[in-house]
Amino acid sequence: MNQPNDNNLKITPISELAAQLAQVRVGKQVVHCHGVFDLLHIGHIRHLKQAKAEGDVLVVTLTPDHFVNKGPGRPAFSQAHRAEALASLEFVDHVAINEWPMAIQAIETIKPDVFIKGSEYRDEGKDQTTAITQEREAIEAIGGRLHFTEDITYSSSNLINEHLDLLPEETKAFLTRFRKENDSDAIVDLINGGKDLKVLVVGDAIIDAYEYCHAIGKSQKEPMLAVKQESKELMAGGIFAVANHVSVFSDHVKLLTVLGEDNTHTDLLNEKMNAGIDAQYVVRPNAPTTLKRRYIDSYFFHKLFSVYEFDDSPLDEQTEAKVCDEIEASAGDFDLVLVVDFGHGMMTERVIETVCKHAKMLVVNAQSNAANLGYHTISKYPRADMICLAESEMRLEARSKYGDLETMMRGASVKFDAQRVMVTQGANGSLCYDRDHGIVHVPSLTGNVKDRMGAGDTLISVASLLAAQGASCGTIGFVGNAAGAQAVATVGNRNALDRVALIRQIQCLMK
Repeated sequence: MNQPNDNNLKITPISELAAQLAQVRVGKQVVHCHGVFDLLHIGHIRHLKQAKAEGDVLVVTLTPDHFVNKGPGRPAFSQAHRAEALASLEFVDHVAINEWPMAIQAIETIKPDVFIKGSEYRDEGKDQTTAITQEREAIEAIGGRLHFTEDITYSSSNLINEHLDLLPEETKAFLTRFRKENDSDAIVDLINGGKDLKVLVVGDAIIDAYEYCHAIGKSQKEPMLAVKQESKELMAGGIFAVANHVSVFSDHVKLLTVLGEDNTHTDLLNEKMNAGIDAQYVVRPNAPTTLKRRYIDSYFFHKLFSVYEFDDSPLDEQTEAKVCDEIEASAGDFDLVLVVDFGHGMMTERVIETVCKHAKMLVVNAQSNAANLGYHTISKYPRADMICLAESEMRLEARSKYGDLETMMRGASVKFDAQRVMVTQGANGSLCYDRDHGIVHVPSLTGNVKDRMGAGDTLISVASLLAAQGASCGTIGFVGNAAGAQAVATVGNRNALDRVALIRQIQCLMK
C-alpha cells in the first residue's frame, strides 16, 4: 500500500502560501528563492543551503512549464517533477509553482524578508530580461532586501545539453561545432544591434482568419464533410506579421502595403500592430483587403480547408503610382528594405523595379501558395542583396525537382547578384550560402510544432536584420531557426516574436 509522501505536503498553490506563512512567520525571517530548477544539481543545492542561512523559513517558487522559454525540449522535467525534487530537500520548507512568467508578483504575494539570487545576477546590466532589476525593486518596495549567494555557478542548460537526449544527434553535433566557433554574447549583441537599424517593410496585406470547428460527420446526401463552427480568431498576417516581428528588434520600422477599399480591417490592424510601426497604407479601390479563412478541427488542430477572399489582379495605375512614389521618396533613407511578396497583386513589375532601384540593401522573399503556384517566382526581381526561399520555391525557380540544391543556390546568387541566399527546409532546418564563405547547413532547433504557418516569415524577419549587420551564415541560420522554433510553437500569427525569449533560448543552446 502506498504511503503519502510527506514532502508533497510542502508543495502549496501560491495563492494559499501567504496564508500558510502568516501562521509561522511571527518573529521569523522568510527567505524566498525563485527559478526554473530544471535538472536539480549541486549548484542549486548549495545555493538553497546558503539561502536558508539568511533566515528561518525557506520558500522556493518555480517557473511553470508554459513560461519556460529556454528553447526546444525545455523544461526537461515537468513542473510537478521539479516541485517534488525541491520539496525532497530537508532545508526547503515550502514550494510553490508560480502563476506568472517572472518572480515579481510572487514576491508581492509572499512578502519575504529576503529575496535570494545567485552571484551571476549581481551585474544587473548583463541581464537581458531586466528581471533582476524588477525583482530588486519589488523586494525593496515591501521593505525586504536582495541577497546574492556566493559559490561555483553550475548550469542546468549545460548539463541538459551535454547529458540528456532532448535534441537529435545532428543538432547536437552542429551545436558542439557552433559553440567552439561563436560566442553567445556576440550573437546577443547582433540581436540587440537591430535596435538602431532603419527598416522599410514592403509586401502584401493579409488578414488570417482561423475558424475553429469540429467534425459532426459526412453529409448523408453528398460526399461532403459536415462541421459545426465553435469560434473564430482574426490575426494580422502577411506583411503585417513581418512588420510586427521586425519591430520587436528595431525601433525604426516603416510598413508600406495596400489595403482594399472594401473590408479594410483597419480596426483590427490598429489593435494588432505593434506600437511604433510607421504604417503607410495605400487604399486600392473596388477590391477587398486579402483575407485567408482557414477552417480548423479544434480538437486535433487539423486544418481542413481554406477560403480566400481577395483580388489578386495587378494594381490599377493610380494605386501603383502611389506605391512607387512612396518607395522612391523614402527607400533610400532606410538601412534595409525587406520585401515579402505573397504574389497577391501589390508587387507589380513597376513596383519591383522601383524598390530594386532605390533600396540600399534589399532582402526579398517571394512566396508560392495555392493562389499563385507556377505564376510567381523570385525571378521577377532583377536584384537582391539576400534572397530567402523555401526549398520548394527555390526548386520552382530553378525548374528542377530533384537537382542539387546547393548548386541552385550558387546559381541564384549569380543571377540576382545576391551576396547571400537562404533556403528553408522545414524539419530539415535551413541552408545559408554566402558567396565569400560557402554554404552552411543549420538543422532544425524545434521539437514542438503547433502550427507551421508564418514560420518562414518569422525566420526572414530576424535573418534580414542579422544580414544587414554582416553576420556570418552560420549565425544567420542559427538565430533564424531559433526564431522559427518560437514561431511554430504558437498558433499562426497570434503573437509576434519575443526578443527576451529568443535571447534566452540562444543562451541556453550555447551552453
